[in-house]
Amino acid sequence: MRLVHAPRARLVRTLAVVLTLSSLVACKEAAGRVKRQIGGKHPRTRAAWSPATLSAVQGVPVEAIKTAINARLEGKAPFKIEDEAWHHTKNLYKNLGQTPLWLTNDGLAKERASALSNAVLNLSQDGLRLDQYPIVELANALMALRQTRTPTAEQLADADVLLSAMYSAVGEDLLSGQVNPKDVAQAWHIDPTDENVDSALVQTLGELPFDAAINALRPEDDEYAALQKELVNYRAIVEKGGWPAVPSGKATRPGQSDSPARLGALRQRLALEGIAVDSTVSGTYTEAMGAAVAEFQSRHAIVVDTSLNKETIEALNVPAAYRLGQIAANLERYRWMPRSLGSRYVYVNVPAFHLVAYDSGQATLDMKVIVGQEFEDKATPVFSDSMETVVFRPYWNITPDIQSGEVEPKAAADPGYLDRQNMEYYTDGGVRRIRQKPGGKNSLGLVKFLFPNDFNIYLHDTPNHELFAKDVRAFSHGCIRVEKPGQLAQWVLGWDAARVTEAMNSGADNHSVRLPKKLPVYITYATTFMRDGRLNFGNDLYHRDEKLVQAMSGGALPGESTVRALQTLKKIAES
Repeated sequence: MRLVHAPRARLVRTLAVVLTLSSLVACKEAAGRVKRQIGGKHPRTRAAWSPATLSAVQGVPVEAIKTAINARLEGKAPFKIEDEAWHHTKNLYKNLGQTPLWLTNDGLAKERASALSNAVLNLSQDGLRLDQYPIVELANALMALRQTRTPTAEQLADADVLLSAMYSAVGEDLLSGQVNPKDVAQAWHIDPTDENVDSALVQTLGELPFDAAINALRPEDDEYAALQKELVNYRAIVEKGGWPAVPSGKATRPGQSDSPARLGALRQRLALEGIAVDSTVSGTYTEAMGAAVAEFQSRHAIVVDTSLNKETIEALNVPAAYRLGQIAANLERYRWMPRSLGSRYVYVNVPAFHLVAYDSGQATLDMKVIVGQEFEDKATPVFSDSMETVVFRPYWNITPDIQSGEVEPKAAADPGYLDRQNMEYYTDGGVRRIRQKPGGKNSLGLVKFLFPNDFNIYLHDTPNHELFAKDVRAFSHGCIRVEKPGQLAQWVLGWDAARVTEAMNSGADNHSVRLPKKLPVYITYATTFMRDGRLNFGNDLYHRDEKLVQAMSGGALPGESTVRALQTLKKIAES
């Protein structure tokens, strides 16, 4: 990925000036209304706007315009409008009476057209690819209206339909993402909310102020808003030429000598990421520099050892443009998530090795987790399901693959292996299988949490708690081991600590307890995330970033022609 040239950088900075800080935070009132509509559980609120009742537009009979709109809708989709957005455009007209949506008696509804144009400009802060929208075509259609006093029905219809198509495309992208996860190898199995896009578009079009209503289509999440700000920050770094490369060399520890030039580059590189180091020029890798490197390692999912080693140098030298692309990619992953996750749920981010339990929108419990190894058949997928059961003192029913590939070869080589591992044969549906009996040696520990799914993934305890002390925790066969199983059991069941402790340590073996109410569980994959107010780059364990970063690169840093077209559209819409 090339760094931006100076003329293009000036254009991007001009675009950034146009975008206001207020657009980073959605209007809470409008966001709440739209979020309820997307969730599909609440009735639609009363609209503050509805299409104008028209007899004519600039002297053109409205019936002629309606006929032209219908003809346009029956034809091909406008350039750059995908089939799904075109489908939503048709439904928008159908749901609102097949009447003009952006016209008044005097012509174009300039305030609403301007609000939509500004919304497209603001998409730069979402990392969306602006070159995927019909910006030039819409600008030409609006210019045609501006340059004539007696427009034709077809000209009015073309402008109205293009505005509706642009609005539908923008709305769909904010609600469910611009890229199909299946096209960029994401192993993503959380269904989008396509069935609610039409109702959300109608709802939003009727809200006032319209610009705030469009802003509310994006995820209403503090982390999403924080990543938007980081996108702007990293874009500024890229515009200025990125950061210097730190020369490779020997692994250096605090107190050891090193090249002043190398250490100077290290100071400059860390400072650009907001990690301060004293500016004293010397040939010693000081304790302070080691502490700064440790901070960098912590933020980049590297084993924290203060050493300026090969892995750390490689992470330092990842181009700023690629880091910018990762932020844009993870904003897209947020848009792939359901807009409403529920009032009470469990959220696991695999690259962060972290689980958080939420209640009424507040994080009430968090802990480290161990996830699947990076081998393809052990990678933890992205999916969601509902937790139904907690099993205390469980058996580990070893899967056929693990049985044939790992356990049986060890048992064949060592006749005492099964006994030492507290394992036994049993019959399941006429098939001879191996399981590990409940107890302290059991690989699932003393409790597991079941949410039936196609991947046979669940949360569970582990006898190997020392692994939680490691910074990179990808050791499992795909299931997720939790650091605080007892506290999680208390949280999901509503039991006190004593009751859970008894069930784990002296209760009946393989004892299943149904949850009072099913609990949503989300297993996600976000490689950029906020922790303690700072941006972190997680471990891309399963190499899922590259294709998505490439797909979103045009949104991370808009091109020169796109910026010019957007500025032109804004001027026309406001004139």
